[in-house]
Amino acid sequence: MATATFRIWRGDTNSGKFVDYSTEVSEGMVVLDAVHNIQATQAADLACRWNCKAGKCGSCSAEINGRPKLMCMTRLDELPLEEPVTIQPMKAFPVIRDLVTDVSWNFEVKKKIKKFKPRPPDAPDGTWRMAQADIDRVQEFRKCIECFLCQDVCHVLRDHNKYDAFIGPRFLVFVAALEMHPLDTEDRVPELKKADGIGYCNITKCCTKVCPESITITDNAIIPLKERVVDEFYDPLGRLLKVIRSKL
Repeated sequence: MATATFRIWRGDTNSGKFVDYSTEVSEGMVVLDAVHNIQATQAADLACRWNCKAGKCGSCSAEINGRPKLMCMTRLDELPLEEPVTIQPMKAFPVIRDLVTDVSWNFEVKKKIKKFKPRPPDAPDGTWRMAQADIDRVQEFRKCIECFLCQDVCHVLRDHNKYDAFIGPRFLVFVAALEMHPLDTEDRVPELKKADGIGYCNITKCCTKVCPESITITDNAIIPLKERVVDEFYDPLGRLLKVIRSKL
């Protein structure tokens, strides 16, 4: 057994401060274990959201030593325990209390994205025919656990507060899963350019770096969506072809 200090942010939407707690730690523990120990022995009123403790629900998102992480997947043996371990709520969202933030904005954004619209069945038995490569392409996006760490680290939201103009990397992934689905027929490209604000993303790949599911957000979702917007609105040859087709 060893003892480590955890510097945890305590407060609400109006004010708060960091409070130090020392607790025993042992081999195999994760940050969430330490938080639970502190709740059990020193701070019963410490607010912390969690659920599965297996890195699959996305509930225990926080910032650990300044980096967005899942508390249940951050092992203590990966941290410098000779210094206080700083734990604070995600900065991109309003604080409710202590480590719990209000992420409801994300769910409102999701409601505004055009739903899946499948093409009619194309096989005699009333089913669809799809290439396996097309199916495989969107499977990566389905791994998202909506922890919103990518939203938290995105500078467009975190630093520039473009909540009314930009949907963030999590929902660009969601749009990509729909747009690239081999059965979908809906057109979301105009919304990507305007309401979704994809032009604000300057592909720093910070969202990809923090994703606990290792989704290649920037390269596999955002950049292909940007290419669709460019093809639709900025490609001079494409614009010329549209004019010609409209006159035929």
